Amino acid sequence: MQHTVVSQWMGKMQFNALVNGHTVIMDAPERVGGEDVGPIPKPFISIALSGCTGMDVVSILRKQEVDLMDIFITVTGEISKGHPIEYIAAQVKYNLKGDEKDKGAAIEAVNRSQNELCGVSSMMKKAMPISWCSITPRDNYLTGKP
Repeated sequence: MQHTVVSQWMGKMQFNALVNGHTVIMDAPERVGGEDVGPIPKPFISIALSGCTGMDVVSILRKQEVDLMDIFITVTGEISKGHPIEYIAAQVKYNLKGDEKDKGAAIEAVNRSQNELCGVSSMMKKAMPISWCSITPRDNYLTGKP
C-alpha cells in the first residue's frame, strides 16, 4: 500500500496538495512572499500526529463501548533555532470529556496509541522525543502519561 500526494504550485508561495481526493492549501505569510491563504507546511506534521492518535483513542474507546463526549488534542512542537528549521521535540496533551468511571479506559487508550498503534508518533519518535501528558479541566477527565 502507498500514499501518494500531488502538490501543484499555484503562484507566489502557494501550493495546493491533493490528498485522497481532498485539496489542502499551503502558503506562506505575506512577509516572505506568500498571501497567507493557508498554513505553512511544517504544522501539518502536528496535524497528522493529533489526527492519528485521536483516531486511535476514539476507535479503542468505541470498541469498549465507552461514551466519550469530547476530545481535544493539543500538539506543541519545539522548533530549532538554526537552519534547517525543524521540530526538535513535541508534546501531546489529551483532553477527554466523559464519565469519571471510564478514566482508566481512556488512559489505557492513550497509552496504547502512543506506545503501540500511532504510526505518525512512531515515525516522529525516530527523529525527536515525543511526550504526552495530562491537564485536568474542571468537570472533565484528561488522560495521558504523567
